[in-house]
Amino acid sequence: MVKYVAALDQGTTSTRCMIFNHAGEPVGAYQLEHKQIFPKPGWVEHDPLEIWARTQDVINGAIQDAGVMVADIVAVGITNQRETTVVWDKNTGKPYYNAIVWQDTRTDRICNTLAKNGGQDRFRPKVGLPLSTYFSGPKLKWILDNVDGVREAAEKGDAIFGNIDTYLIWNLTGGSHVTDVTNASRTMLMNLETLDWDDEIPDIMGIPRQMLPRIVPSSDPNTWGSTLPDGPFGGELPVCGDLGDQQAATVGQACFNPGEAKNTYGTGCFMIMNTGTKIVSSNSGLLTTLCYKFGDDPAVYALEGSIAITGALVQWLRDNLNIITTASEVEDLAASVNDNGGIYFVPAFSGLLAPYWRSEARGAIVGITRYVNKGHIARATLEATAYQTREVLDAMNIDSGVDLTALKVDGGMVFNEMLMEFQADVLGVPVIRPKVAETTALGAAYAAGLAVGFWESTDDMRVNWGMDKIWTPDKDSNASTELYAQWKKAVTRTFDWIED
Repeated sequence: MVKYVAALDQGTTSTRCMIFNHAGEPVGAYQLEHKQIFPKPGWVEHDPLEIWARTQDVINGAIQDAGVMVADIVAVGITNQRETTVVWDKNTGKPYYNAIVWQDTRTDRICNTLAKNGGQDRFRPKVGLPLSTYFSGPKLKWILDNVDGVREAAEKGDAIFGNIDTYLIWNLTGGSHVTDVTNASRTMLMNLETLDWDDEIPDIMGIPRQMLPRIVPSSDPNTWGSTLPDGPFGGELPVCGDLGDQQAATVGQACFNPGEAKNTYGTGCFMIMNTGTKIVSSNSGLLTTLCYKFGDDPAVYALEGSIAITGALVQWLRDNLNIITTASEVEDLAASVNDNGGIYFVPAFSGLLAPYWRSEARGAIVGITRYVNKGHIARATLEATAYQTREVLDAMNIDSGVDLTALKVDGGMVFNEMLMEFQADVLGVPVIRPKVAETTALGAAYAAGLAVGFWESTDDMRVNWGMDKIWTPDKDSNASTELYAQWKKAVTRTFDWIED
C-alpha cells in the first residue's frame, strides 16, 4: 500500500498543507491566505484563531485534493514563519493578544534599552543573534509588559508562549507544548551550545521560564503527540517533524553538507549555509543559527542572511498602490521597459535586516525623474530582491571563507524568469531551481518522515532532489558592477530616518 507524509506550512501571508509521496513529489495541496493586520506604522499582527481556522481548512483541502485516506498518512511535519510570537491560555486555548509578526518593529525601544549594557551584540556569543526587533524574546517581553493580565497569568502558569509551530502543535495534539531547536534559536533565549533555554537571558528580559516550551529535535522518533481523532486530520497521526521555514527549505533542498546553501524567495528572502556541527560566528552581519537536529545525531548549525521585504514588496504594489491586480503581473509590467529608468527601491519598511541591522531605516525610492513610469517601479521592485541577495551572499562568502559557485533557489518568486536571470547577473554565479520549488513544505515532510522511517537517511532525500532550470550570468551585464554600486549608494539614503 502506498504511504504518504503530510506537511503543514504556516507562512507569513498564507497557510498550506501538502501531501508528499516517497519520491518527494506533492500529490495534493491546498492553500489559503490570512489577514495582515497593521494597527500602527511598523506594527504587524496576525489573528492566531484565524490561522488555526485556516490550518484546519487546508488540511481538509489537501487530503481531498490528494485523494488519499488518512490511514495512508504515516506522519505530520510542521514548518512555520519563525519569530512570530503568540501567548495563549493553556486552559482555554484563547490567545491573550494577536500574534506579533517577525516584521514588527514595536520592540525597538526594548532592544535599545537592553543594548545599553553590552551593545547590540550583548547576547550574540550565546545565541548567535544581535539585539533586534526581529526576534521573539523582545516581542514576548512587550506582551508581558503591555497586555493586561498576561504577566500575572504567566507567573501562575496559565499563559504559555510559542512561535507559530508551538501554537499549531499544541492545537493539533491537544496540549503538547514543544518547539524544535531551529525555532528556539530564533527567540534570542536559547543557548546555541546547550540547545536549552539560557541560564540568564530569560531572567534579564523578565520572562517567566514556565511560559517556555520544551525544546526538542527537528525530527524526533519520540513523537511529541498525535493528532486528535476528532481534529482536522480525523485520525491519530504522529506529529514528529518541526522546522522553522527557512531551515525546512534548506532540508528540502538537501543541503546536508557543510558549505551547501540555498536562498528562499518568499515574503522576505533568506539565505542559509550549512556549517556542519561547528558554530560559526559572523563578523559581517549574518546570524548564527541552528540548521536542524535529527534525532540523537549532533546538531547541525548554519549561517543565515535574513532580508525582510522581497515578495512582500510585490504584494505592496498590488494591495497598497494597485499598480497590479495579481502578483504574477509584475513580470510583464517590468518587461515593458528596458531598464529601471535610474531608480532604486530600497524596501526598508520594517528597517533593514542582514547585513545592516538598522531598525531605524525606512523605505525609499531614489533617483526619480519625470521619465519614470510604473514599469520602472515594477522593474526596480524585482531588482531590489536581487541586490539584497547579493549583499547577503557577499557577507556569507566573507564569514565562511568559501566562495559559492552556484546558488540553489526556491519559493514563489523563482518562477519569475526576469528576476532569476537578473539574480544570476548580479551574483555572477549560476542560479538553480529544483523540480520541487516549494521546498519548505518538503523539508517539513522529510523531518517527519525520517522520524518514522519513511525515509531512512538523508541520502534517501538527496536522491529525490532534481534540477528543473539553471540561469547563468550574462558576461556583458553591468548588474554586478555599476548597477550594484548604485544600489549600495541608495541603501545609505534610508539610514537614520526614525529618531528615538
